[in-house]
Amino acid sequence: MKASSTLPASLPAASPDSTPMGVAWAPIAAFCFLWSSAFAAAKIAVRDCPPLTLLTVRFLIAGALMLGVAVASGRWSRPSGRDVASLVLLGVLNNALYLGLSWSGMTTVSSAFTAVLISTNPLLIGVLAGPVLGERLGWRKMLGLCLGLAGVALVLRSRLSGMQEDLHGTLLVTGGLVALVAGTLLYKRLKPTTGLWTATGIQSLAGAVALLPVALLHENIGDARFTASLFWSMAYMIVAVSIGGYYLWFMILGRASATAASALHFLMPPLGLLFGWVVLRESVSWMDLLGIVPIAFGIWLATRRAP
Repeated sequence: MKASSTLPASLPAASPDSTPMGVAWAPIAAFCFLWSSAFAAAKIAVRDCPPLTLLTVRFLIAGALMLGVAVASGRWSRPSGRDVASLVLLGVLNNALYLGLSWSGMTTVSSAFTAVLISTNPLLIGVLAGPVLGERLGWRKMLGLCLGLAGVALVLRSRLSGMQEDLHGTLLVTGGLVALVAGTLLYKRLKPTTGLWTATGIQSLAGAVALLPVALLHENIGDARFTASLFWSMAYMIVAVSIGGYYLWFMILGRASATAASALHFLMPPLGLLFGWVVLRESVSWMDLLGIVPIAFGIWLATRRAP
């Protein structure tokens, strides 16, 4: 797939060893690692600080840093009014609503379960990308999406039937999932033309502004405990996830179709389970591991290019 002419000039060119999505393997691997590790880091952070307060501070710092990088690297250009309006809307969806709802839900459900539930977004995007974006959904993509969903369903059934997860928390994470789907489709539809550092920074600041009044109204900053684990998890999420992960996500989304790019989220269940087990000692059942098989094959089908 060729890059659209509306993509930012600062978007890196695909390397010769690029995948069928038009993005080199290294950025894809880095994105999957960073995005899936964020759930475990967030679970650690919300133990010591209310989630919306934590996200507001994270978005403010990350947004300021990314705009600073844009200026320092000479890639800053004043965005048009249309781009600013588009990026503010995307920031509310991709940052404030997606993470605000999913992090609030994660106070009562496990990080691994959150990763699994969020990873169902490729199926929703695959179904909606046709009528919304005009993307063609061939039999390979459809079969791959269905296999990925089947793997995720195995994990969900195992955890919900065992009463391991809270229903209210599950509903909050589901709301975050809907926001992520809407943000992904709108990014492809609106096609902001400003550079990636600027675009990601504006979205981050918009998320902070949207969350600030809600955090002040519903949370008490006095509940925060300034521990070493809070500091390091916050630092990781700002630098690795908000700056690195979101930059890579929008780079991949700019090069690939919405369906193919979002199919990478099917990797989040196995990686989320791995990080939850290694970092947080969350339990992993044989049913969780069984779900990885159709997930992996589904990603391969959904992202490969037809011969």
